[in-house]
Amino acid sequence: MNQTTKTTGSRLGDWLGLIRFSHTIFALPFAALATVMAFTARLPSGETPTLRFRDLAGILLCMIFARSAAMAFNRLVDQRIDAKNPRTAGRHLPAGILGRGEVVMFTAMCSVGFIASTLLFLPNRIPLIASVPVLMFLCGYSLAKRFTSAAHLWLGVALSLSPICVWLAIRGPQSIANPADLIAPLVLAAVVAAWVTGFDIIYACQDADFDAESGLHSIPARFGVAGALRIARISHMVMLGLLLALIWAGRASGLGPIFAGVWVLVALLVIRQHSLVRPGELDRVNQAFFDTNAAISLALLAAGSIDCIWL
Repeated sequence: MNQTTKTTGSRLGDWLGLIRFSHTIFALPFAALATVMAFTARLPSGETPTLRFRDLAGILLCMIFARSAAMAFNRLVDQRIDAKNPRTAGRHLPAGILGRGEVVMFTAMCSVGFIASTLLFLPNRIPLIASVPVLMFLCGYSLAKRFTSAAHLWLGVALSLSPICVWLAIRGPQSIANPADLIAPLVLAAVVAAWVTGFDIIYACQDADFDAESGLHSIPARFGVAGALRIARISHMVMLGLLLALIWAGRASGLGPIFAGVWVLVALLVIRQHSLVRPGELDRVNQAFFDTNAAISLALLAAGSIDCIWL
């Protein structure tokens, strides 16, 4: 491998690291599950949506562009905060690995790419109309911890928009005109919101002292690590309850016994996640955060897809 290739590969790795591309595995499976459900449930008119490669490409591009824009914006607005925090001082902007100007350009390009994808690839104009408000809400999360401890919930709601947006992109005005058609994606969105809120609180426990000293708002800074972990457990109990509701709400899409059976696995994974983290023992937060959450999202996608497509 020559030096040019190494340099190109290194630069790509820097950009993927900037936006934590590996963490796409948290939100993307739920967008994919919503896609499967939306294509397998009959429309209020009695028809089944037509599956087109162009639609799938548009959904994928929108997910990648929107998430990349929001993550890059987060790194821009948090650059000074990250530089002061020993845990985050090595991130790409405070460490000088990437320049601020090029990250600004990257954020702008991803934002334009997201809006353009809704226009060029998706089958109706609802995603285009909603694209700017959605993008503003996604990016707004990065500012939330400056004024509210509910920043974790903001992130949860931000990620929960993906199944709703996917559903409307595929099923269009018919879905809006028939509110009952929106029950399944709304319940799925609530599952995502409760799940993300809980695990983001766990992740934020690492910065409880720094946030408190810096005047930043977070559940751990406000209630302490022990209190924050209790709130995270409650959030995940709500998530498990909503998953049971989703089994009922998703019957029209084909959710059934496999999805119901995987609930037990998800419950065990949630219990394991909370067993890995205790007050004064935060060295396994990353393991609890990444490995467990990846397993949960992929298990739900696999089970839901099997039910909807093959059973």
